Amino acid sequence: MRVLFLGDVVGRVGREAVTDHLPGVIRGLSPDFVVCNGENAAGGFGITGKICRELYDAGVDVITTGNHIWDQREIITYIETDPNLLRPLNFPEGTPGRGIGVYQTRNGHRVAVLNVMCRLFMDPLDDPFAAVERAIESLMLGDTVDFILIDLHGEATSEKMAFGHAFDGRVSLVVGTHTHIPTADTMVLEHGSAYQSDAGMCGDYDSVIGMKKDSPVERFTRKMPTPRLEAAEGEGTLCGVFVETDDATGLAIRVEPLRKGGRLSQVMPDA
Repeated sequence: MRVLFLGDVVGRVGREAVTDHLPGVIRGLSPDFVVCNGENAAGGFGITGKICRELYDAGVDVITTGNHIWDQREIITYIETDPNLLRPLNFPEGTPGRGIGVYQTRNGHRVAVLNVMCRLFMDPLDDPFAAVERAIESLMLGDTVDFILIDLHGEATSEKMAFGHAFDGRVSLVVGTHTHIPTADTMVLEHGSAYQSDAGMCGDYDSVIGMKKDSPVERFTRKMPTPRLEAAEGEGTLCGVFVETDDATGLAIRVEPLRKGGRLSQVMPDA
């Protein structure tokens, strides 16, 4: 089967990159399932129910998030009503929402999506390795589910790579989010799991990780208060990862980066 994952959607420009480009990408690549990280979709800070519906209308099936999930307060109650919106699995017990879902595609395949957050340079959370171990105990790739996708939201590439190797051969795709920069390590690991340290962002790359440049630059060059960060407003890039798996095993046959629109070099997988 074929699955498309899109990196962090940042602000209005990121949403427009999805709504403008994703329908055509779906027609060209015919993915069975589409997942995107939407935690920065509301002006760079969080997501709303209205934005969720906008992304679903564009062709997204499931939305993952991360440390900015609660920035828009309305989402605290909304997330309980939307099984296709996930928050990190290793948040404390009792946190609203869910960190894993199993979904059926239009052609009958079953896709498990797990959203988990790293710990290096991030909030102190439960162990992501142990959380995923427990979550996948009942999921047998190629049997009970056809595809297992893990959105690994974190800063450190070392932690992400260690995670990828820890679950290699037991999941279909481990893909990083959060840093908003696409890495060049798209590959199939030794035991058949697709991997990329960070999928990049859907947003304006003439920016500082999707934000207008002046305020972040001033923060780094002067130890003075600066205005609140604002999402950049130039042309956006649709940025993500495309995976094709063996239907018998659920493991990757190929994985390729995808970049369409905006300033980055353009990459489109073969249909």
